[in-house]
Amino acid sequence: MSLAQRIHDQFDDSGAVKRAALSAMAAPIEAAIRAMAACLAAGGKVMACGNGGSAADSQHFAAELLNRFEKERPPLAAIALTTDTSTLTSIANDYAYEQVFAKQVSGLGRAGDVLLAISTSGNSPNVIAAIEAAHVRGVRVVALTGKGGGTIARTLRSDDIHLCVPADRTARIQEVHLLTIHCLCDGIDALILGETQ
Repeated sequence: MSLAQRIHDQFDDSGAVKRAALSAMAAPIEAAIRAMAACLAAGGKVMACGNGGSAADSQHFAAELLNRFEKERPPLAAIALTTDTSTLTSIANDYAYEQVFAKQVSGLGRAGDVLLAISTSGNSPNVIAAIEAAHVRGVRVVALTGKGGGTIARTLRSDDIHLCVPADRTARIQEVHLLTIHCLCDGIDALILGETQ
């Protein structure tokens, strides 16, 4: 197979997965937008966590809220739990890597806040621990997963929101995660700025 064909196939596959994801995810994405916008409007904050590419997605999401997405508006309270190396390494060293996000949620989370928990497999132990800590603190969870949701799907409560990409290939899941993050940012801005009902 030529490189040109491989590139073509990647684009085709990505488009097909995104179209399938729209049918499965549109309603829960809307629910997540409304939950996050309500949290922010009430003076709460959105925390985000994940590993590897999902850590980058957490930081991307927090930056779009705290700074701006596509329109000018006041900063929104968002924090990526993946960025403070002193906190991350001290928790990993003194306790366990599984606790690097959970301890931050326990310390920073307040009832009414929202946690965006990102895991392509749905099986990341430290993200699962963060979800459990969020439940203890009264923090609502929006889980962004793929591959059927894994253990995270079974950890979520009835008032949590599950955004599960209907795909098994990590690259495709990550591509839909980024699009979902942009949908969240756009929708939050629309509600905050009064551009939609």
